[in-house]
Amino acid sequence: MLLKSKVAIISGATRGIGRAIALELGREGANIAFNYLKSKSEALDLEKEIKAIGVESKASQIDISDFDAVSEWVKKTKELFGGLDILINNAGIINDKALMFMEKEDWLKVINTNLNGVFNLTHAAIIGFMKQKSGNIVNITSVSGITGMAKQTNYAASKAGIIGFTKSLAKEVAAYNIRVNAVAPGFIETDMLDNLKEAYKKELLKNIPLARFGSPEDVAKVVKFLVSDAASYITGQTIIIDGGLSIQGGSF
Repeated sequence: MLLKSKVAIISGATRGIGRAIALELGREGANIAFNYLKSKSEALDLEKEIKAIGVESKASQIDISDFDAVSEWVKKTKELFGGLDILINNAGIINDKALMFMEKEDWLKVINTNLNGVFNLTHAAIIGFMKQKSGNIVNITSVSGITGMAKQTNYAASKAGIIGFTKSLAKEVAAYNIRVNAVAPGFIETDMLDNLKEAYKKELLKNIPLARFGSPEDVAKVVKFLVSDAASYITGQTIIIDGGLSIQGGSF
């Protein structure tokens, strides 16, 4: 097992990419702590599924945008599992609107969850990582944060911010044997994709060279690689997982 006895904390893992990451890391031997906001039944089902793999798991109801609550969550996770080795910043939401129609709350809600949430969770974990001179952080950004996308100024800004955060922090903590990377998924088969109209999805597929949407497992496998020793010389990078979408010149 690549991650035997490691402890991983994952934000927003009840469904989609976060869920796939939790199961992937669990299968490699990592004990998994994750948060949920509203989906208690889904969270408890995932906790049970991870435990069935043969590792420990704990679901906690935490608002990732609440600085103090996140700090306490990390503290309790370390007490429960005896430490922390891996941090996956995955929690994210969308609230797409043209900027001219976007209200202040539409902007703040996305930024508070997607970008401030990354700060909150990483801030809570980073001192412990520095003291133990080890740690691994993977931030889930998006191709939208690289190429931009119409009617996603709030989402694209939050995801672009995560890329800058990743690069800066990687430089800051490399001397402490802490690696910080990001993955930028394109269109992945999650609830976000399900909400798009079928006609629009058909048009999107025309711009994806591999001619398919990605699966959550496609992303999870790259995350597993990045937190493993196989990626020990990789830090400050953003790995794009989009079937070639972004090489089309951002025409989507």
